[in-house]
Amino acid sequence: MLGGQPDVRVVGEAGDGVAGIAMVRDLRPDVVLMDIRMPRLDGVAATRELHSDPTPPRVIVLTTFDADDHVVAALGAGAEGFLLKDTPPAEIVSALRAVASGDPMLSPSVTRTLIDRVRAGSVDDRASAALERLEGLTARERDVALCVGRGLSNAEIAAELYLSVPTVKAHVSRLFDKLAVTNRVQIAICVHDAGLA
Repeated sequence: MLGGQPDVRVVGEAGDGVAGIAMVRDLRPDVVLMDIRMPRLDGVAATRELHSDPTPPRVIVLTTFDADDHVVAALGAGAEGFLLKDTPPAEIVSALRAVASGDPMLSPSVTRTLIDRVRAGSVDDRASAALERLEGLTARERDVALCVGRGLSNAEIAAELYLSVPTVKAHVSRLFDKLAVTNRVQIAICVHDAGLA
């Protein structure tokens, strides 16, 4: 899809988030197409990591789902585009060009998701609800939640909090139950909404 475009050069392709970060830092592309679901490090965490660099590339996140949590997490991590994988190839190429020139690009359904989220409640309402949910955590669970909100892996959390990886996994499992979430991105959204990210 991209190889035949005269103004686009594909400089690399990685199979997981960790390899992708290393490749981006080595090859310095202008734009990165980032899958949201990848082994070792997901697209949101990888985007957040790249966005912490002094001169980050522009990132377009690609996913099969336009779930509210994914959209907000990806954009919050620094993505400048969010497209569904069923976007026609010509539109993906156009999005690449737009993002490369500094313009954000969202799929229409993603725009609808964001509009619905804004209409669903104010930032203050989301912050209050998130803080209330976090109040039910122990001090250690809260520490782990904040680390998840920063995009840290279980091993990184274990090193930072001086815990074993199995203990971190146990805390994350309890966070799923206590916060009524099903994945780490939703924990990060809760932390972000609470203003603690």
